[in-house]
Amino acid sequence: MSTESKHNSIEIIQPDDMHVHFRDGDVLKDVVPHTAAQFAKCLVMPNLKSPVVNSELAIAYYERIKQAVPNNLKDKFEPFLTLYLTDKTNSDEVKKALDTQIIKGFKLYPAGATTLSENGVTNIKNCYAVIEQMQKYNAVLLVHGEVTDHHVDIFDREAKFIDDVLIPLRKDFPELKISFEHITTKQAADYVLSENSQYLGASITPQHLLYNRNHMLAGGIKPHYYCLPILKRSLHQQALLKAAISGSDRFYVGTDSAPHAKYLKENSCGCAGCYSALHAVELYTTAFEAENALDKLEGFMSIYGSKFYELPINTHKIKLIKQNWQVPNVLNFGNQELVPLAAGETMTWKLENSFL
Repeated sequence: MSTESKHNSIEIIQPDDMHVHFRDGDVLKDVVPHTAAQFAKCLVMPNLKSPVVNSELAIAYYERIKQAVPNNLKDKFEPFLTLYLTDKTNSDEVKKALDTQIIKGFKLYPAGATTLSENGVTNIKNCYAVIEQMQKYNAVLLVHGEVTDHHVDIFDREAKFIDDVLIPLRKDFPELKISFEHITTKQAADYVLSENSQYLGASITPQHLLYNRNHMLAGGIKPHYYCLPILKRSLHQQALLKAAISGSDRFYVGTDSAPHAKYLKENSCGCAGCYSALHAVELYTTAFEAENALDKLEGFMSIYGSKFYELPINTHKIKLIKQNWQVPNVLNFGNQELVPLAAGETMTWKLENSFL
């Protein structure tokens, strides 16, 4: 990373986003360009209304995504796909998926854990035949790390998942590559750091670095901060910041940017998800600057995620400049409106020469 002045501009290798949601259909043309303008590569999640459960569906989805990439970015941006792991996933699908070159792993959603997770896994042991093949062929298992037992407090579900699911799973499959997705707790950060294993990594979102549950609940419920896993106490936010700026290559960008129409967020049962694709690089930079750790930004954003997924490190660099600008209050989302994270707030970093 280079700086002309740490207060004026920063140059880093163009980042990659290892966890993003695009949805499907007409809205692709509204959300895909945001990610493509900031990131060189991304890993797209499979929890559509009709989930992406096999290679054929993934290839078709890939083509729809590519069609939504602006013409001037088509040769600069590459999406990769994940398959939705279910109790019925065939173990033969693993090698078939990896042979496509565009599918990099399988996503474990505990049934009922988050948006469109109804088809998720009811018991991890139902998938052991598939997981055995994943370990054999070096496919990544991406885990939404929360238990879904109703008696477990929503703020404790990630820590419970580590004890009840993740530790036993890693004991049974010690060479299975696992990405612990969008970690939110001190327990998760400490566990990943303590293991220091080439087979275990973790993505962290911008909202979990910048905010805690007070931002969502104090002074009234603010639905656009609501995501799953949910924002936690400040002490967990501080642990995530410490992990992100630690220089450990176990931690990397996964925005978990998840678009929902404004009216679906602002109702009596609002959807979970924060939309950060428009300005994710600026959000992460803000978090790192607040910790006086801009020298650690490039590794976290541009190197460690690609290294974990065994993808090439990008060669192109991007430049961020100190410039005040206001995050739009709403964005287009098909025939609806979409509220981005930090809507209406003033950002102090701006990606220079954005392609949008």
